[in-house]
Amino acid sequence: MFTIIGIMFTGIVLGYIFRDMSFIKNTEKTISFTIILLLFIMGFSIGSNDRIIDNLGTFGWQAAIIACSTTCGSTLAAWMVLTLFFKRKEGENER
Repeated sequence: MFTIIGIMFTGIVLGYIFRDMSFIKNTEKTISFTIILLLFIMGFSIGSNDRIIDNLGTFGWQAAIIACSTTCGSTLAAWMVLTLFFKRKEGENER
């Protein structure tokens, strides 16, 4: 766990140091592709795991409830932050 956090922190520091380099600014498309590829590989490994597939009925409902709860909680938190911190004051001009 600490290794993963350390690697992520190292990436943040290096990204901050090299933020003005032109090739760093062009990584947005490759990041999306990489995330999609990682999700595909994760799904492939889950689908090929017999233990997970055999017990899908057992913890499939738990996973669905956790996923829905997480999505609803994140949406609620984002809405609260938007309304509390990013309200437009009356009389401000909209752009």
